[in-house]
Amino acid sequence: MSPLLLITTCPDQASAEHLAEILVQTRHAACVSVVPGLTSFYHWQGAVRRDAEWLLLIKSSDSAYPQLEQVLLAHHPYELPELVAVPIARGLPGYLDWLAQQVEAHG
Repeated sequence: MSPLLLITTCPDQASAEHLAEILVQTRHAACVSVVPGLTSFYHWQGAVRRDAEWLLLIKSSDSAYPQLEQVLLAHHPYELPELVAVPIARGLPGYLDWLAQQVEAHG
């Protein structure tokens, strides 16, 4: 198991918390931190957009990623959600062991 930190955004608190709860309940993520107060600037459909968003920091693993991606696509309110996975190269061993136990428990 290789741990991952995944990043996505949601348009509001309700959708962010709903997605976080689903990912943790289904054990596709060990933990999801929901961070309010984000402003994103981006190109979309030919225009520069500026939107308030909620950031989700999802702690998971490479083995759980394929199913996590499917759950995110099924429950995310955006037409094309952001989902970026960053390998976790180092961390507190006890935390990384806990993370592995949580996401591997469903599979």
